[in-house]
Amino acid sequence: IIMALQAIKYERGSLQLLDQRLLPHEYKYLAVESIARAHQLIKDMVVRGAPAIGVAGALALATDLVANKASGAAFGSVAETEAYIKDALAYLVTSRPTAVNLMDGANKIAAATSAAAGAPGATPASVVEAVVKAAEAYFEEDLCSNKAIGAHGASALVAEVQARGRASKSYDKLCVLTHCNTGSLATSGYGTALGVIRSLHEQGKLEHAYCTETRPYNQGARLTAFELMHDGLPATLVCDSAAAYLMASGKVDAVVVGADRVVATGDTANKIGTYMLAIVAAQHNVPFFVAAPVTTLDPALPNGSHIVIEARPSEEITHFKGTRVVDERVQVWNPSFDVTPASLIAGIITEKGLVPKSGKTFEVARFVRQHDSTRDVPALLPTANGDVPEEGSAAAEAAASGFYALDLESVKDYVAARPNLCKHVGPESSKASWAVREVGDGNINFVFIVEGPSGGVAIKQSLPYIRCVGESWPLTQDRMRLEGTALADEARHTPQHVPALYSYDATMALIVMQYIVPPAIILRKGLCQGLIYPHLADAMSSFMAYNLFNTSSLALDSKVFRRRVVEFTNPEMCELTEAVIFTEPYIPHPNNKHTSPQLDADVAALQADVEAKAAICDLKRKFHSKTDALLHGDLHTGSIMIDHTGVWMIDPEFAMYGPMGFDVGKFHANLMLMLFATHGHERTKPAQKQQYVEQREWLSKCLVDTWTGFERKFLALWNEHAAKQAQENTASPQVLAGANAAQGMDVLRLYQAAFMEELWADTVRFAGAVMIRRLVGIAHVADMNTIEDADVRAGCERRALRFGRELLVQPSKFKDIASIRDMAVAAAAS
Repeated sequence: IIMALQAIKYERGSLQLLDQRLLPHEYKYLAVESIARAHQLIKDMVVRGAPAIGVAGALALATDLVANKASGAAFGSVAETEAYIKDALAYLVTSRPTAVNLMDGANKIAAATSAAAGAPGATPASVVEAVVKAAEAYFEEDLCSNKAIGAHGASALVAEVQARGRASKSYDKLCVLTHCNTGSLATSGYGTALGVIRSLHEQGKLEHAYCTETRPYNQGARLTAFELMHDGLPATLVCDSAAAYLMASGKVDAVVVGADRVVATGDTANKIGTYMLAIVAAQHNVPFFVAAPVTTLDPALPNGSHIVIEARPSEEITHFKGTRVVDERVQVWNPSFDVTPASLIAGIITEKGLVPKSGKTFEVARFVRQHDSTRDVPALLPTANGDVPEEGSAAAEAAASGFYALDLESVKDYVAARPNLCKHVGPESSKASWAVREVGDGNINFVFIVEGPSGGVAIKQSLPYIRCVGESWPLTQDRMRLEGTALADEARHTPQHVPALYSYDATMALIVMQYIVPPAIILRKGLCQGLIYPHLADAMSSFMAYNLFNTSSLALDSKVFRRRVVEFTNPEMCELTEAVIFTEPYIPHPNNKHTSPQLDADVAALQADVEAKAAICDLKRKFHSKTDALLHGDLHTGSIMIDHTGVWMIDPEFAMYGPMGFDVGKFHANLMLMLFATHGHERTKPAQKQQYVEQREWLSKCLVDTWTGFERKFLALWNEHAAKQAQENTASPQVLAGANAAQGMDVLRLYQAAFMEELWADTVRFAGAVMIRRLVGIAHVADMNTIEDADVRAGCERRALRFGRELLVQPSKFKDIASIRDMAVAAAAS
């Protein structure tokens, strides 16, 4: 006899997961011996339910560190320990991306890792101990929150049913329908939605529980019915398709379901079939509730259309006990989840109570800010189609105040007036001791660093014009909204490579972000000092691969993709890019500047170069018309912060949907500009000659490693996508190009080869255009400008300018990244 239902068995150094695929016939635990094993078991639904998945991921890492890494003794340094943990967390999150608890757990463990690694006297063992304790605490907290959800939910259901006059036999006992499995098997214990039903039963207020079979994986039939019988609750199992008639028959007083993700509006992703139940419940005036812990709330996503919906294998529908029961010719669509609009939900129940509802949407962001101090939730960023709910307080404050430009004193007043920002800097009473400096060395915005006894924040504010030009060149202040939205988007795919976003203020046209503390510096400054960063290529290739693939039509449903193209429309910033990169350098223009008179003849030749002008026109057309993916838009060495272990991308104010090659090419162009500049630094700084020689060798290697790493990771993501039975209306439909399609892998390889060939050609040409712009256009780079001898500097610039022209006009000369490296090295030394 099974005395207690446990989805997860854990002792320090040992983790076992109950194989829920075998229930109710077999009760078997599988050992989790490694991170890879955990990833596979989560992906294969051995463990399922968003809370249980989050706990399993956290404990899998803890177990791996204790059992496989000797509690830290296997690591040679704190930096190595921290890097291993964060890489493991990033990998685990990819096992079930819809389950927000998995990301929540990863973020909390990552924060504990950073804090432990930065503590005085930190050792690998101390970092591991902190991480293990954080994972164990996450496990314990989930059980406590489940009990609280049950209590709040029971009260909420009784009150709503009484208000609608729907109780079955009396106002004291309810008949409740639930979907999928949200009990002990989906959590650390007790359950969320099933916890509400358990709580009603414990209070003597449950007349009857109905559970759906939950096709096609039958979690309701196999698991929920099993739990209800185990606990002795009065229960009946119904087919999914019978739920509507059940409600029409008056046998259901309320519906309560769980959630895998609840976004800013209250739109909720849950097991497929949930949306259908919500529609039917609305038709029959049956209150429909969602029960989930605060960790499942995700205010970073503005609405349900942004939720990535996983797809399950077609065999779940076409096969029974390993035997195909469906005609082989029929196509299969098997999404794992659907999204229920907030308007159909009567209440969202959490361990902290019910999320407030305003009109047809819920105030998720405000609720999370109030009840989860471990998360920095920014004010909601409105989308292009206007379906993000207005955050009452934020919108009211914005309307009541006017824009003013911050300075070194007023920025302190701004922070001190906002408790959610003070917690990062220090109490308002300590304002006099705060240190402020303006560090915006870019061309467009102002950036303030505010530091106090509790830490610091970075505040970026946009004026209604370009900083380096003045009021004669006006520019939209909406660029801060787009930058904040882009940062939040990048954080979903590469959280380790972007600063945390704390708030966005539309009226003040500013965002407040995590302050990346020293010794981190702007990458360009480090390069000009002759520094080498061996981890740069890996970080950049990951950032570009994960963000470009996951925001592209290769990965996104067509409707979602097209909405996002509109949402990230950025016309004024695109117009600026088009002017300074694709037009002005090729004509006499007052914005242009170059080293004169040394480069006068070179610039005149460029502006008379028919081939170059034709090539840049064609490239501008591509920039106009290609919407491959969400671009950072300004991915150069001045928009990257770096230290000896971390790399962070900043300043995505130019974010827009455009050609992938633009981002990839821009970064490679900046590496090449520094490569050419090393010869000038070497000649003018003889004491550092060997340092720049070694840096040049590293830069040439970094060029190759960045592209090859990007290509490898991008294709790996694509291959993983192709192996799924996902929605077929992406630009890489699995029905044509995937493991489950006829000749699917041959199609995929041919498609990928053609795609990467086109991406490579775009990368080469955009790199050339960016190099030219940085040498003769409006804004130059310190790589060249810090070469004090004008003649030496002009020589480096001339060689780089000619090489950039070759990339732009003759991209076919460069068959691969090795050929670019070899030709760039030779050209720079000529």
